[in-house]
Amino acid sequence: MSAIVREGNIATITPGQDLVSSMVPEFKQELASLLADSPAEVRLDLTGAGMMDSIGIGVIIATHNSMKKKGGKLIIVNASENIIKLFKSMRLDQHLNLDS
Repeated sequence: MSAIVREGNIATITPGQDLVSSMVPEFKQELASLLADSPAEVRLDLTGAGMMDSIGIGVIIATHNSMKKKGGKLIIVNASENIIKLFKSMRLDQHLNLDS
């Protein structure tokens, strides 16, 4: 279960583990619940996430697109060096908001 902190119109969600296919269904439900409140900004804190597979990347891209469509913003914070390298190799760093 992810830790979720809400401060005004900003919500921070911390999965606390790798974003891989085995944990994504629960994480997607938590994100859907969080996005239903329409926060202006969602901060995805990747503390504790050392790796990510294609399913995890898909969830991040879908969340980014959903937030952008609603005029909000997804910011990824505390990503590991490996995850930053992964985003850069896929050129996702040009589309996602990374603050690590």
